[in-house]
Amino acid sequence: MGILKLENVGYRYKDAPKDKYVFKNINYEFEQGKMYAIKGKSGSGKTTLLSLITGLEKCTEGNVLFDGKDLKKMNLDKYRNTDIGIVFQSYNLLPRLTAIENIILSMEVSKVKVKNKKQKALELMKSVGLSEEHSNRKILKLSGGEQQRIAIARSLSYEPKVIIADEPTGNLDKETENEILKIFKKLAKEQNKCIIIVTHSQNVCDEVDYVYDLEKIKEAK
Repeated sequence: MGILKLENVGYRYKDAPKDKYVFKNINYEFEQGKMYAIKGKSGSGKTTLLSLITGLEKCTEGNVLFDGKDLKKMNLDKYRNTDIGIVFQSYNLLPRLTAIENIILSMEVSKVKVKNKKQKALELMKSVGLSEEHSNRKILKLSGGEQQRIAIARSLSYEPKVIIADEPTGNLDKETENEILKIFKKLAKEQNKCIIIVTHSQNVCDEVDYVYDLEKIKEAK
C-alpha cells in the first residue's frame, strides 16, 4: 500500500449545483521512493487537488488516506507540520529572515527534536547544493533557484515522508528547473521520499516515474 492514497475522491464547491464537480472518481496512489507529476491545464483542478491532499479542503466524496489513516480523522496541523513537506512556486519564505533562519523556524514550528538546529539547517542546505556562505543572506539577496533550494531544505527540516511541490519550477529557467528536478530525484531515490509535483511542465512530466493527468479524469466524466 502507498504512503498516500486517494479513494474515489470528488470535489465540488459548496455553492455549485449538485452535479457540477471540479473532478470526480479520482483514485491515485503514491509510494515512497517514487516521483509523481499531477498535470492538467489551468482550471483542471490541480490546486484544488493539492488542497485536498494537504488537508486544507475536505473531499465532497471519497477519502484521502495518509499511511492508511483518513485525513478526516487526523490532526491536520500536525499532519502538515510533521508528515508532509510543502514547496510552493513562489517559495513562501520570510523575506526578513536569512536563509538559515527560515529553515530553523520550520524546525521550531514542527517541534522537531534536534540538538543543534543550526548544524542541521546547514546540513540540509548542503544537501540541496547550497554552501554555508548562503546561510546568512537575506532571502531577497538570493536568486530564484537558490530560494527554491532553501524552500526544499525547509520542507525537509522535520523529516516528512512526502514532499508536495506546487509548480516548483514555474518561475525558473530550464537549466535551473533541471537542477531542482535532480534534487527531487535524489530525495526520492536516496532518502525514500515520496515526491508529488503539481505541474503543467512537460519537462517535469518527462522526468518523473508516474504522471497523473487530471484532463483524462475530466474526459472520462
